[in-house]
Amino acid sequence: MAAIKSVVCTLTDCPLTNAAVFATRRVASRQYLLVRIQCDDGHEGIGAAYCGDRGGELAFAAVEHILARTLIGQDTYAVEALWQEMYQESLLQGRAGAAVRALSALDIALWDHNAKAAGLPLWKYLGAFFRGSVPAYASGGYYYGAEEPKNLAKEMQGYLAAGFTAVKMKVGRAGLSEDRARVAAAREAVGPDVLLMMDANNTWRDVPTALRFLKAVEPYNPFWIEEPFGPDDIDNHARLARQTSIPIASGEIEVGRWRFREWVRHEAAQILQPDVFACGGITEWRRIVAFLASSGVPVCTHAWHDFHAPLIASAPNGMFVEVFTDDRIVNLQWLIDEPLEIRDGRLILSTRPGLGFGFDEAAVSRFARIPWREMR
Repeated sequence: MAAIKSVVCTLTDCPLTNAAVFATRRVASRQYLLVRIQCDDGHEGIGAAYCGDRGGELAFAAVEHILARTLIGQDTYAVEALWQEMYQESLLQGRAGAAVRALSALDIALWDHNAKAAGLPLWKYLGAFFRGSVPAYASGGYYYGAEEPKNLAKEMQGYLAAGFTAVKMKVGRAGLSEDRARVAAAREAVGPDVLLMMDANNTWRDVPTALRFLKAVEPYNPFWIEEPFGPDDIDNHARLARQTSIPIASGEIEVGRWRFREWVRHEAAQILQPDVFACGGITEWRRIVAFLASSGVPVCTHAWHDFHAPLIASAPNGMFVEVFTDDRIVNLQWLIDEPLEIRDGRLILSTRPGLGFGFDEAAVSRFARIPWREMR
């Protein structure tokens, strides 16, 4: 048994060098909740969660006022029991959103501690399927304004040069003709054999509008359309899936195995994307992915590739880890002391115990919105 002595938590706010512009939003900064669980065996586990560009204080408050007290003095190996206690304790405030993101961060830290105590990289501790590296796709293709789609094509060619065989771009913000031209430029840039994904970020409200766009870009053989509708509109996803040959992907802000069961039951997406920061941590991520494997559904992950690579490495139905190759869009790597290496379009798995990295304390201090606070 390893008893939890304290929970330490901070909230960081990391401004993007250039605002990320996509179909439904403009994001200028990213807030990250960071946690450390300190135990009496001398090992420490770390975890994190993305909190959007505002309101991260809600997740911090969930740790401080609701969740930390359920962990103090508890056995860190009782991850299933601790998950249930945290979930039950936050039931009125949670079930989704900030409270579950806080739970996710703490659950990740428990698994990181346990793998470190075992002296194993997390991907081996979870039961390796992939070994050494995991498949990845390069994510980008945002709306940068000037000289579209020329700059988009140049960006996509850069991913090919880095060895990626699958790439993703944003759609849905521009008019139909402009977005069709962007997809055409991306396909021409990467050639016929590279997988080209499209991400609409919940932009459409009805099937006819979405279907009109998808029919316009079908000649460019897209591999999937991601989040065509809002995350709660499972019915429209299912209707669209019945009317298009382009696979639908979704699930990056979905929470809990129960909601993922509904996606499968309605045949609303052919590829699902549980995010360990959003869905309930590693404990719930594993439940979701096992269920999806039994249903024949492949899994990709959403962003945060340093945290997701060990998880996909443990999943027989794991397809890709989403990778942002620089910090223009996702800047979590600023806070990590040893980010994973990307080589020939794959993520190289760490051989260090646990997640394989720690927090860069100088960077955390620089971007802290709420400094580290200890809870006992």
